[in-house]
Amino acid sequence: MTPDDVIARSQVSVVVATRDRRAELARTLGRLTALRPRPPLIIVDNASSDGTAAFVRRTFPEATVVTLPENRGAAARNVGVALADTPYVAFSDDDSWWEPGALDRAAAALTARPRLGLVAAAVLVGDAERPDPINERLAGGLPDDPGPGRRVLGFLACAAVVRTSAFRQVGGFSDLLFFCGEEALLAQDLTAAGWECRHMPEVRAHHHPSRHRPTGGWRSRLERRNAVLSAWLRRPLPRAAAETAGLARDSVTDRDARLALGGALRRLPSAVRHRRPLPRAVERDLRVLEAR
Repeated sequence: MTPDDVIARSQVSVVVATRDRRAELARTLGRLTALRPRPPLIIVDNASSDGTAAFVRRTFPEATVVTLPENRGAAARNVGVALADTPYVAFSDDDSWWEPGALDRAAAALTARPRLGLVAAAVLVGDAERPDPINERLAGGLPDDPGPGRRVLGFLACAAVVRTSAFRQVGGFSDLLFFCGEEALLAQDLTAAGWECRHMPEVRAHHHPSRHRPTGGWRSRLERRNAVLSAWLRRPLPRAAAETAGLARDSVTDRDARLALGGALRRLPSAVRHRRPLPRAVERDLRVLEAR
């Protein structure tokens, strides 16, 4: 290990949450361990049944591995951040990794801007390195923002670098949402706490979407359920009521909407208990982005 490795390792850790994708995780960890300087790796296994944890400990002994007794979804990343001893943490999924130099650029931006809480990277998809459609949305950002980068209220978790202290301050990703929409809620919470979230297209992550995904309307159901829960958690009451009513109307004829509504109603008491409306300025910015 060179002196440069030691310096960089003190800046950015990479947290990877995974479940039952051992082969894809091996590819991702191969990419991440090839980075120079090499970031510390923290792997959080979401109760896999394919021997993931033992495989990583055997094949990548330099990585820290945590095995959870149950699948916590996106909130598994919180466990990894709690173990990080670096000022910044980058997230990868088991089917994504960081471009060489990307973590250094993100760390430099975070160091230069003390109120920058999150860097949202650009995402390149597949072997063809096709720009993910989210890049264009993030590049638009909020209007009349001087930069650098554009201030945003969303990101992809597999392409984000956070300030560790800011992430911990706001509580990280929501256990209530499990998956889908957790990034938007975190971006809102960071902004409400006075941290900036900015898209920096010069920081790039690569995503090779896994073919091992749940079938059917799983994602759609989670997205619709979590839109209702997120509204009750952070948005004005009329907006929360409207989201719920819209899903209820659709549930009359749409099975996936019915399942989403049932899931939302079961979790609604917890959402109400943890309700914390956004500050007016953040709500205003969010409405500007939604209108666009």
